[in-house]
Amino acid sequence: MTHNKNKLAALIFLFLCPLVSFSGDPKPLKEGEIYNPVPAIMHHIADSHEWHLWGEGKKSVSIPLPLILYCDGKLDVFFSSKFHHGKKNVKIEDREYAMDHGHLVEVNNKEFIDLSITKNVASMLLSVLVLLLLFVGAARKSNKDKAPKGLLSFLEPLVLFVRDDIVKPNIGHGYKKYVPYLLTLFFFILVNNLLGLIPAAANLTGNIAVTLVLSFITLIVTNLSGNKTYWGHIFNPPGVPLALMPIMIPIEIVGIFTKPFALMIRLFANISAGHIIIMSLISLIFMAQSGLGNAGAFGVAPVSVLFVLFMYFIEVLVAFLQAYIFTLLTSLFIGLATVEHH
Repeated sequence: MTHNKNKLAALIFLFLCPLVSFSGDPKPLKEGEIYNPVPAIMHHIADSHEWHLWGEGKKSVSIPLPLILYCDGKLDVFFSSKFHHGKKNVKIEDREYAMDHGHLVEVNNKEFIDLSITKNVASMLLSVLVLLLLFVGAARKSNKDKAPKGLLSFLEPLVLFVRDDIVKPNIGHGYKKYVPYLLTLFFFILVNNLLGLIPAAANLTGNIAVTLVLSFITLIVTNLSGNKTYWGHIFNPPGVPLALMPIMIPIEIVGIFTKPFALMIRLFANISAGHIIIMSLISLIFMAQSGLGNAGAFGVAPVSVLFVLFMYFIEVLVAFLQAYIFTLLTSLFIGLATVEHH
């Protein structure tokens, strides 16, 4: 009984941790001013040149990330901590950089290329490391003569599910050459979705630039795999009267791009929406405190926390669901491009 209580306490603690990380340390409000949650929410879902952990202002705790800037034929490398402690500008020889609302600018309006390791880039590298550790570790322990155990018993069903229930039925003959890409796609999205739910983590799959690249790769793979039947349906739609060809052909060409575009928006919107909802529910506590005092905060807090816990369980489901949908639709698009006409 005690063991079960400890498990329950640990689970509750795990899901309450985000309250500390997400809420941060709100700035002092003037008398009668209502707490505005929008800056905190946008700060949470946006990319950054530092990995913020908790706190605001002087009490802020964050991990500085390297800034790599190519300007005037020279490479400038320094950490984002250079902008902390009251320093507004960083001067290197005749080049002077400043941070303007989270964006790097060159004070003298010189052109530069930003190759910095931002929070999202660092999170992506971390996810790659996690995937390597998971699959290299699982591969070393694999044994065809024995039933899978431990980590392998969790990963193997997922791999078989993607291969046998997603890729094979949708692509059909010749599916094997697409399995590595689609497995990578599924686990990359899944791991980053789950990492995004950890307190103070990056919102990588909620960044439209990331979902754009994933969708663009799907676009390239799909169209490079297209056979004569696929291109024939686009430039010579069967069963369409000749008079309607000038209308149908442009529609088919636009359809090439709208399918990956829908993939991009779906993943971005679903992941971002989950983060925004959780942040909004947490913000209700501070809004109640600023409007009704501590009594209002204590009254709203239990309801807010319960809804946040509920949303966290939903977000775990969404993490798996969005990885599944993205991989399923990618498989379907490849299958439509490679199907043979009979």
